[in-house]
Amino acid sequence: MDTLANLADGFAVALTFQNLGLALMGCFLGTIMGALPGLGPSNGVAILIPLGFTLGLGPTPSLILLTSVYFGAMYGGRISSILLNIPGDEPAMMTCLDGYPMAQKGRAGEALALSGVASFVGAFFATWGLVLLAPQLVKVALLFGPAEYFALFTLAFATLGGISATNQAKSAFAAALGLGLAMVGVDTQTGVPRFTFGEVHLYDGIDFLVAIVGLFALSEVFVFLEHRGTDRDISTKPKVQIGRIIPPWSLIRSCIPTMGRTTILGFIAGVLPGAGASLGSFISYTMEKRLVDRDKTFGTGDPRGVAAPEAGNNAAAGGALVPMLALGVPGSGTTAVLLAVLLALNVTPGPLLFTNNPDVVWGLIAALFIGNFMLLAMNIPMVGLFTRVLLVPPRILMPIVAMISFVGIYGISGSSFDLLVMVGFGVLGWVLRKLDVPLVPVILGTLLGNEMEVNFRRAVEIANGDYGVLVGSPLSIGLWSIAVVGFVLPILFGARLKRRMRIPEDSEGGLTRD
Repeated sequence: MDTLANLADGFAVALTFQNLGLALMGCFLGTIMGALPGLGPSNGVAILIPLGFTLGLGPTPSLILLTSVYFGAMYGGRISSILLNIPGDEPAMMTCLDGYPMAQKGRAGEALALSGVASFVGAFFATWGLVLLAPQLVKVALLFGPAEYFALFTLAFATLGGISATNQAKSAFAAALGLGLAMVGVDTQTGVPRFTFGEVHLYDGIDFLVAIVGLFALSEVFVFLEHRGTDRDISTKPKVQIGRIIPPWSLIRSCIPTMGRTTILGFIAGVLPGAGASLGSFISYTMEKRLVDRDKTFGTGDPRGVAAPEAGNNAAAGGALVPMLALGVPGSGTTAVLLAVLLALNVTPGPLLFTNNPDVVWGLIAALFIGNFMLLAMNIPMVGLFTRVLLVPPRILMPIVAMISFVGIYGISGSSFDLLVMVGFGVLGWVLRKLDVPLVPVILGTLLGNEMEVNFRRAVEIANGDYGVLVGSPLSIGLWSIAVVGFVLPILFGARLKRRMRIPEDSEGGLTRD
């Protein structure tokens, strides 16, 4: 009953005129960013972080805006997958397998609408899972001491690459780089400057918002500049017909069992640290194929092959918020970016969040319910508008991204030095992407490095210098064991799983202007 009362209070927060407007704007912008190949939810949220600070929004409105962008991008990723056979983001890869064949058969409108319904089902019930599971996880988290928190942070780093990682060595290097960046600044215990090289601006450390916008948003601009003139021009592709937009009820009804099963699978994958929406989409599709594909129709335009990955990846997106809110450990790359926003707003995620800032967490959860209905209402009648977004050339889009990044960061800090740091991180992100080094562990290291160091020092000091305290409780031993398994599994099975998830690019995609 307490949970329902808290949720009711959250709706009182979310149903204000300002928060409803921010949720609507976030859903719309997120769907557009998800539809554009190459951006995706992480980049979409990172690009709009400066907007929230420039508008002077508080913690709850900022989170409502950015989580609406997150969920909107998860919805939008299916659009280019179905129409162009080009995933808008990695979780939408599996949607290509049956979505594009449906489009080739003149059923693109039905595929888009069905995927929108499946996305709603996955996200809606995952939000209920967040309501029910997060408070229970908080009770477990209250048993954590410094040693357990250090083990938990290690678990986050060890599993962040996920089972689909191709190279754990590169993930480990990225995490080490992030931890090194977190060391920049004045040591909070000794007062000694570290890695500042005499630069006064670095005494406070590196602003992780500057790092995030540089690594994600500006690096995207640099990638475009590198490949300018070689981008695939969507408008010159052969066209497919959108066709009927509203699918028949019989089609939706036949996919309801699929949506139910894959929502559960996706939510479980999202709650696991490091698994994320990509794995949720993959296991949802493969398990459903093995379970119901008796006529071998998956891969040829089976509607169930569209509903399964969409329900799975959107449920995983909701599940990834559970460890972020309850434990302060992100379950995916995008929730790592959202974690940075919370910290920048002086809101500490974890067990005390539900006690100290109930308006933030319950207002956010209520806004997710409202946002899902907004997204469902948008994504069926406005399919034609969102498909036209795919015709926006990158040469127009990228200057807008750069402008938002520079104006937003300067509006936050008022420091030209931060702009130079942001450009430096943009170059670093471009280099890391060329080397196929993941960016999310860098961000996670920058975010959690200081807390990890503080908990390590605190645990050892309490134990009078005995390092055995780090494995001195059953809970910490369990966390260390999961961390080891999470790091080793991708080494053993990651390459094989990634090959199965990868989709060959098809150059025969297209869309029609209608």
